[in-house]
Amino acid sequence: MGKGIVKRWVRSCLSVTVFFLVFIIFGGVFAARTYYYDGVKHHLQQLGDEAVECCAHDDAKNINIQAYIDGLVRKESVNAVAADAAGSIICYTKELPRELAEADGISYAVETPDSSNFRTVTLSTGEKLMSYSIAVTNENGDFITALCLYESLAPVDRKVMIAILVLVAAAVVLLASFVVPCLMFMNTILKPVRELRATAHRIAQGDYETRVEKMYDDEIGELSESINAMAEDIKLADSMKNDFISSVSHELRTPLTAIKGWAETMSLGEYEPETMNKGLTIIINESERLTGMVEELLDFSRIQSGRIILAMDKTDLLAELGEAVYMLRQRAIKEKKNIVYDEPDSLLPVLADKNRLRQVFINIIDNALKYSPEGSFVKVVVSQEDDFIKVIVADSGCGIAEKDLLRIKEKFYKANKTVRGSGIGLAVADEIVTLHKGKLLIESKEDEGTRVTITIPVLDSDDEEILKR
Repeated sequence: MGKGIVKRWVRSCLSVTVFFLVFIIFGGVFAARTYYYDGVKHHLQQLGDEAVECCAHDDAKNINIQAYIDGLVRKESVNAVAADAAGSIICYTKELPRELAEADGISYAVETPDSSNFRTVTLSTGEKLMSYSIAVTNENGDFITALCLYESLAPVDRKVMIAILVLVAAAVVLLASFVVPCLMFMNTILKPVRELRATAHRIAQGDYETRVEKMYDDEIGELSESINAMAEDIKLADSMKNDFISSVSHELRTPLTAIKGWAETMSLGEYEPETMNKGLTIIINESERLTGMVEELLDFSRIQSGRIILAMDKTDLLAELGEAVYMLRQRAIKEKKNIVYDEPDSLLPVLADKNRLRQVFINIIDNALKYSPEGSFVKVVVSQEDDFIKVIVADSGCGIAEKDLLRIKEKFYKANKTVRGSGIGLAVADEIVTLHKGKLLIESKEDEGTRVTITIPVLDSDDEEILKR
């Protein structure tokens, strides 16, 4: 992954940076070359202007062209060649190669005395020179001589080369000052990202104890904390899953063992009617218990996959709550516990799936009975407050520890593993209440009891419109 990020960085940022640096180098070289070459042109033009000014007040016959040219060589390190009006060479500096003396630059000055001309000349030796051709006249406009000045470009080219080297060196320094910090910065990203990838791989392989070291207090650090939190959540979920499997296995084994045992016992021979009835009752009860567990698992599966469908209709909540209390009252009496339910005269109807709503009430009251000791009371109170109906189920059982209370509605989570149950009933109940646009609130204190509040909205005009459709 590191190579991929570096490759993308080179293709995007670095390539653009290099392009601009190359552009700047070429622009700088062009500017330097233009500057130095213009300096040579200005120098030659200045010497030509001096020649014109010097000859303007003299008669052509009195001008010693050779002496003037020799003076240029001595003072300015410039070579020159002069010609008459016919284009014949009058004189030239001794250092001037013959090929320049015979070049056509001088003829230009003879043929166009009113203009000047700059040219770059390359000798057969490879040396480059700048030439400047001009016609020298006196103040009366009489032609005196055609003059062509030559200055070597070797010093200028050396300066241009130095400028190129300076620009390239500066570009290299700038590029290094950009690349090195960027690579160092990318390493601060790539190193923790590689560790994150390795940690995620170990988590995927089932090592839920592995954690990422938080290196920086930034987005990478936040991602590290998220990975660690995810690993902790997966660890807890895996532990709850294992507990759930163990719990369900135990819950299934108990009724299956009872059913099998009584079936085998009854198959051995004839028994008294009382014994037969007892065995059949146990088989029926345990079968119903198995059916309830399977239905609970199926409900949970439907909720998890979003396939649970509610048959919503105008429902009398009191009727469903009363039936749930009635179904569990005999069990409470058998376990020497009491359900106290003071049913009000009437309540407004609700929009609900009556079977699912009854399922929630049975689950909550069943939990209250399971966690309550003998001789205790489970109180069921129902009331209407504004546009909501509130059902409260309170017990005086063992209660729930504060650390467990925050997670009690999570799937597979069981605060008390000594009591039978799969750990998904409360999660299913909470989801059903939520689908009814209600809330399920659990309040508890350890060794003092638990209070569960179910809030369901009453039927309103919008709900009635839905029913008419």
